[in-house]
Amino acid sequence: MTKADVITQIAEKTGIDKADVSHTVEAFFNIVKSSMASGENIYIRGFGSFVNKKRKKKIARNISRNTAIVIDEHYVPSFKPAKIFVNRIKNSEKVKQLAEK
Repeated sequence: MTKADVITQIAEKTGIDKADVSHTVEAFFNIVKSSMASGENIYIRGFGSFVNKKRKKKIARNISRNTAIVIDEHYVPSFKPAKIFVNRIKNSEKVKQLAEK
């Protein structure tokens, strides 16, 4: 499913114009990006959390040159789904059917 598909489904279910839904979805994504870039985590009850995870400093290998590279500690964005969300997916018949194939 793409962002366009999500926008279409929201517009059909709510009766709101597609352009307005598109602006709202884009605004949501922009707020998530800018908030996480400024170091804030976002918690949406019943859905999940967008958090910045800290990765430790580590030594990696460049195989082609056979040299060691130091990768400094850094933050990466991460999504942790809420328990309600996880349980809904686990108990979904459609997902179970897809897993059996």
